[in-house]
Amino acid sequence: MRLLMLGGTEFVGRAVTDAALARGWDVTVFHRGRHAPPPGVRALTGDRTAGPAGLAALTEGGPDWDLVVDTWSGAPSAVRDAARLLCDRAGRFGYVSSRSVYAYPAAAGLDEDGPPVAGASPDDGGDVPYGRAKRGGELAALDAFGDRALLARAGLIIGPGENIGRLPWWLSRIARGGPVIAPGPPGTELQYIDARDMAEWLLDAAANGLHGAYNTVSRPGHATMGELLTACVRATGSDAELRWTDPEALLAAGVEPWTDLPVWLPPGELYDTLHRGDHTKAYAAGLRCRPVGETVADTWSWLRTLGGIAPRRPDRPAVGLDPHLEAKLLAL
Repeated sequence: MRLLMLGGTEFVGRAVTDAALARGWDVTVFHRGRHAPPPGVRALTGDRTAGPAGLAALTEGGPDWDLVVDTWSGAPSAVRDAARLLCDRAGRFGYVSSRSVYAYPAAAGLDEDGPPVAGASPDDGGDVPYGRAKRGGELAALDAFGDRALLARAGLIIGPGENIGRLPWWLSRIARGGPVIAPGPPGTELQYIDARDMAEWLLDAAANGLHGAYNTVSRPGHATMGELLTACVRATGSDAELRWTDPEALLAAGVEPWTDLPVWLPPGELYDTLHRGDHTKAYAAGLRCRPVGETVADTWSWLRTLGGIAPRRPDRPAVGLDPHLEAKLLAL
C-alpha cells in the first residue's frame, strides 16, 4: 500500500505514519517542515494555508497513492483544496474527524446517524469553531471522494506523542508525589481512544474498502477515572496519594472540568456527549482498544525521553490545575 499522510510528524499523524511503516507500506508525508519527518518516509514540504501554491509539492509527479490520511482541524477549505487536488491520484481518503461534529448536546448512546452541527461548509475559511471545522472537513472529503471517503470520528485521544497535554499533565503531577486532588467518584466511566489503536483501525478499514462515518472510540467504561489515575501512580512509581473529591466540591471551588482536571467531567450533558457515545459500528468493523494501563505506561515512557516535558500545540490552551487552587482544595 502507498500512503500519503498529510502531516505525519506529530501525535495522531505520527501514529498513522508509524503504523503504516511497521506494515511495510510506502509512506509519503506532506508537512510544513517544523518537525523532522519520521525515518523511512518520502518527505514533501508545503503549507496548505498558503493556497494552491502551498500544495505545489503534491503536483510534482511521483507516485499515486492508495490512501490519503488527513488530520486537519483548522479551516475546512484546506481539506477541500487538498482533497480536490488528490481525488484523481488517490484511491481513498481517510479523514480523522471528531465526535464534536454532532449537534450539542449529543445524547448518551448517539450513533453515527446523529444530527451534525449546523452551518458547516467545505468552503469555510479563517477561524472556524472546532466542531464546525471538523464537519466542514468531512463534507470536503465527501465532496471530492464520495464513497471512497472514510470518516473516523474520534473522541478524546490520548497516548504517546500527545501534544494537547491531558494525560501528560496527570502523569507529571502524579510523578511529583504527595496528595493529589482526584475528581470523584473513582468509578466514573471514561471513553477515549489511544492514537495507536485508531491508527491501526484506520489503516485496516481503508485497506478493506470501508467508507462513511465511524465513531472511533472505546466503549463507555473501557476505563474509569480511578483506573486511569491508579495506572498513573503505578507507571510513575510515585508516592502520590489520590484524594478523591466530590464533583460538587470541585465545582464550588471554581475548578473547570476538562481543562483544570483534564479528562474529567461531572455528570450532565457534556459528560454524556464526550464519554457516552455509541461505539458499536467501529467495534464491529474491527476496532480494538488496548488496556488503559498500557496506554498510561507507554505515555510515561515516551514522556521520560523528553525530560518529562510534553510538546504542546500552540493553538491549544494549557491544561492543568493551578497549584494554589489544589492546595486550597487539599486543605478543606
